[in-house]
Amino acid sequence: MMERAKIDARQLFVLIVLFEHGSAIVIPLGVGAKQDVWLAILLGLTFGLLLFFIYYRLYRYYPNAPLTTYVQDITGPWIGKVLAFAYIVYFLYIASRVLRDFGELLLTFAYPETPLFILNAIMILTVMYGVYKGIEVIARTGELFLTLLYLLAVSGLILVISAGLVDLHRLQPVLEEGWRRVWKVVFAETLYVPFGEMIVFTMLFPYMNNPKKTKQAAIIGMALSGLNLAIIMTINVAVLGADVVARSSFPLLDTIRRIRVANFLERLDVFFMIALIIGGFFKVSVFFYAAVIGTANVFRIQNHQRLVYPLGLMVLLLSIAIASNYPEHITEGLKMVTIYMHVPLQIIIPLCLLIIAAIRHRYFKQ
Repeated sequence: MMERAKIDARQLFVLIVLFEHGSAIVIPLGVGAKQDVWLAILLGLTFGLLLFFIYYRLYRYYPNAPLTTYVQDITGPWIGKVLAFAYIVYFLYIASRVLRDFGELLLTFAYPETPLFILNAIMILTVMYGVYKGIEVIARTGELFLTLLYLLAVSGLILVISAGLVDLHRLQPVLEEGWRRVWKVVFAETLYVPFGEMIVFTMLFPYMNNPKKTKQAAIIGMALSGLNLAIIMTINVAVLGADVVARSSFPLLDTIRRIRVANFLERLDVFFMIALIIGGFFKVSVFFYAAVIGTANVFRIQNHQRLVYPLGLMVLLLSIAIASNYPEHITEGLKMVTIYMHVPLQIIIPLCLLIIAAIRHRYFKQ
């Protein structure tokens, strides 16, 4: 039921980097740790890598099957189908949440008079077109955009420093309230978003043309993304201050809007907002593609392209219905989604699957 396509290690690396940045550079990630946000992100990366090894080990046991297939092999057809369906719903729901993030971003900074439904519809139509064309097209498109994003990122860093906005004193004192606050943020937020969301790549690993390079590409991609996110949030705190970052809906855009160099370079947030939208496109695309492939797999639909339009409409409607306003949307993501979705689907179920698969391969392998 899978698409006949192949991606190489470089394309997997590109997809992971774009995916991990995605909405993480837009939302106030880990701001509960205040000036220690960089430490919370790096610790989230460390534990996220441990989760990845669980996902990778499952992939090594079933190198030619996506998550929705081998979960049925491990737990049996009935329980397996229920779990597979739960992951499909999870992928669709997170795709709708990320779509809502970027719709709200456009609504706030560029199109305040435009209905949120229209903004989300434009983006999901673009995502649907990419998914309809297939994972190879999405991966190759990512290769083109990654260079552009890094050029913008480096330019932004240089301009922020040139404008004299960075005050390193705002990053002190380190661990003002000890480790407790940092650990709380790690296990409530930064472990799951974006690093635990790597669970979605269990749907893409079977497309690798060289499976031996999967682990290396994924680890490097995650590590680079974690370092970038730590730097970005540190710059935000150094420019705005921890309290302002915690109150801001989109701290990176607020930082960029403060750039004024020689009374000439200013109002650059439009260019960087384009870069943020590109990252959001790839994150929504990966989640949506995983949901489409998983649905085709569970329901034995030969042509997955037939599912793109109905599932795309579902994501669009869900992105509007999940919350009545943006603060409610963020609160729901930090509390309800973490407890009822991230923890069981990113940690508990994969760990149980790995234990069962390891026992089967060790004691029942023929």
